[in-house]
Amino acid sequence: MNTIITVKDLVKNYGAFNAVKGISFDVYEGEIFGLLGPNGAGKSTTLEIIETLRQKTSGQITVCGLDLDKDSDAIKKLIGVQLQTSGYYPGLTLVELIHLFGGLYNEDVNPMELLKLVNLTDKAKSKFKELSGGQKQRFSIATTLINKPKIIFLDEPTTGLDPQARRNLWDLIKSIQAKGTTVIITTHYMDEAEQLCDRIAIMDEGKIISLDSPDKMIDDLVSGGFERPKQVKAASLEDVFIHLTGKEMRDE
Repeated sequence: MNTIITVKDLVKNYGAFNAVKGISFDVYEGEIFGLLGPNGAGKSTTLEIIETLRQKTSGQITVCGLDLDKDSDAIKKLIGVQLQTSGYYPGLTLVELIHLFGGLYNEDVNPMELLKLVNLTDKAKSKFKELSGGQKQRFSIATTLINKPKIIFLDEPTTGLDPQARRNLWDLIKSIQAKGTTVIITTHYMDEAEQLCDRIAIMDEGKIISLDSPDKMIDDLVSGGFERPKQVKAASLEDVFIHLTGKEMRDE
């Protein structure tokens, strides 16, 4: 596998507080890589440094073969970063917003083509503030694709969404990966990480405490004698909800 991101001995200090404590990991081209951890673990700080949004204290990072210290402007052109929904002008239509971002990236973009990717063509003339939560998240992901990035970063993309909207967003993320884009994702939903991620790094207190595929992590836990206190059923309540209400894309 080709390595697309390399992080080596990354440290980030805020005064006397050591937020990231010398972590190292690689991300492979074309994978969905999850960075997980409790609040305050250092995962957001780590991603913001890779995204060129925050200065590191020490360590080395390369993205697509480019040195973060020397080539941050070139790296910015190769990545897409999901904005929080508060980052959009609420009174502009989706087409207007795409043209706006296209201008910022100096990219000639086809708004309808981009909206089709995220199943929002029927909302092209709607204002951003008129969208539902799921639609806003799908549009947010669409904007990460405007500059045709090699890597996109998604920060808790399904937080606050209902089960249908979450699973529809999973399908969208998988379809983006299928086109060859590398996806870096953070999430607090372990089922989401298990479904989406090829590999996961779990952080706690500024360190990576485990890095492997979800299946390997689960198998290692079970082989160590772990047993759930309650027998696992073949389906979950979320599966019941989806089955009863339908999984098809709706007006989320």
